[in-house]
Amino acid sequence: MTLLSLLAGLFWSAFLAATILPGASELLLIAVIAEAGVDPVVAVLVAGTGNTLGSLVNWVMGCYAATYRDRRWFPVSKAGLDRAENLFRRYGIWTLFFAWWPIGGDALTLAAGVLKVPMPIFLFVVGIGKFARYAVVAYGTLQFQ
Repeated sequence: MTLLSLLAGLFWSAFLAATILPGASELLLIAVIAEAGVDPVVAVLVAGTGNTLGSLVNWVMGCYAATYRDRRWFPVSKAGLDRAENLFRRYGIWTLFFAWWPIGGDALTLAAGVLKVPMPIFLFVVGIGKFARYAVVAYGTLQFQ
């Protein structure tokens, strides 16, 4: 496999994992660092960018699809979105640092869209949390090699 295809796979894995689809992009990050020898800084930049942009999809859905939140096909349950909105209203934009959480992170990013958090602020706060998470995973991977 070429370096470009490994990085493209990592990007799309991270992107999709941040949307409503389940995924474990951290495992692929570990593999490309430990097994394929990809530079950890490059791997973190690729995964962090993909994951942050995937969260942007959720934000857009929250902005423009919130009128459909009561529909069966909406990606987050009404109860889940209500909990995220309440958490978001209580603690503000700083909850977006935790958008990487496996349970509830997607709902936070949707709630940010519903509540019309400005996109630059959203990307900044979400990006910090997501890049930090991947940096911790990369660091841990290097420690166990």
